[in-house]
Amino acid sequence: MFRVLGEGGGEEGRVEKSKREAIAPKDENSAHIAAQTFTFRELAAATKNFRPECLLGEGGFGQVYKGYLENEQVVAVKQLDRNGLQGNREFLVEVLMLSLLHHPNLVNLIGYCADGDQRLLVYEFMPLGSLEDHLHERPPHREALDWNTRMKIAAGAAKGLEYLHDKANPPVIYRDFKSSNILLGEGYHPKLSDFGLAKLGPVGDKTHVSTRVMGTYGYCAPEYAMTGQLTLKSDVYSFGVVFLELITGRKAIDNTRAAGEQNLVAWARPLFKDRRKFPKMADPYLQGRYPVRGLYQALAVAAMCLQEQAATRPLIADVVTALSYLASQAYDPNAPSSQIIRCGPSMQPHTDSPKLRQRDSIAGANLGSDLFRGDAEGGSGRKWVLEGLERQDSRCDSPGHFGRAIDSPKGLNRDADRERAIAEAKVWGENWRERKRGSSPRSFDCTNE
Repeated sequence: MFRVLGEGGGEEGRVEKSKREAIAPKDENSAHIAAQTFTFRELAAATKNFRPECLLGEGGFGQVYKGYLENEQVVAVKQLDRNGLQGNREFLVEVLMLSLLHHPNLVNLIGYCADGDQRLLVYEFMPLGSLEDHLHERPPHREALDWNTRMKIAAGAAKGLEYLHDKANPPVIYRDFKSSNILLGEGYHPKLSDFGLAKLGPVGDKTHVSTRVMGTYGYCAPEYAMTGQLTLKSDVYSFGVVFLELITGRKAIDNTRAAGEQNLVAWARPLFKDRRKFPKMADPYLQGRYPVRGLYQALAVAAMCLQEQAATRPLIADVVTALSYLASQAYDPNAPSSQIIRCGPSMQPHTDSPKLRQRDSIAGANLGSDLFRGDAEGGSGRKWVLEGLERQDSRCDSPGHFGRAIDSPKGLNRDADRERAIAEAKVWGENWRERKRGSSPRSFDCTNE
């Protein structure tokens, strides 16, 4: 039970009651708030009286400290600045959201404190910090995230959004998806945090939620920034920005760069149209250690999420399908060439042969173009991932895909690898169709656009 929140039956009390009754996972019959309550004295003791050496970070909301509870559990304690950007309403929303919604890719709220005018939140401790730390504030001694880890983080974060959009009833719009709100646990397992700006999505025949514009510049969807009309597709756009950060290593907004490169999306849009420039968009810290085909497909997903027209962006469920596939295609930079050559562009790192690299870029551009057809065709994008992969399969079956076959042991190895890749993609496609048949039919209207 909430101890202090909602005292006196004021606005906070009404917000608590209505949201507690409204928000619940679709597979649960009741909404049970499991967050513990802490006294301010308990949390002061846990953080050694909020000493500077316990400080993990700070932002507009306040400061976050590492602490130890009496049972020796390691926690992160967020102390809200009483004069900061996050007020009582946002504090209450976060407690309710994280108490009622649980998923492996959402941060676990352990409890809260609302003693007097003190407002504190107690989370599970995420030992690897935020995605922003690893992309943009990495100390020299720490290695950059490799390609496989980046795809894993993107897929996990998308699954967290999918839970909010598809499992919560009514759906929840996160509204503040950004790299600093993606926290990383052991093995770089990502979890979404900071739900103070989350909103309940539209229900029934409503197409959007009208609200004042909140969020972070550089991540907000254009239609939301201009009109204040919030939809699930607003989150998809923000996800696209973060995914582009993962691919390029650039910040959403970076005022230290040249005038045309300060806004990440504005910089990327013309490059999306020239697929020969895709390799130049990869984070230089990857040092060429990425699968070329995977890069093109990842950029295709990002471009779809960043469509200016919300209706042409994919559903987050489709994004999860695409990224789960990309994350499953583990890239091994040390694998011999005979093991990493696949249908389409070579998946080996930069080689000493400019001709091979040029061939991979051209072939990858052709493969990536299949995933961009949603640009021109519009629609919800329900089939765009699968159809793009199937077109790649059929192209791989074409005898002239990479010129004439070479009757040599090396050529035979390539043929075997190609056939194996085709078989894997077809099995993946069949699983995807089975998943679609097993789910309840959904029309485009349920995307809230």
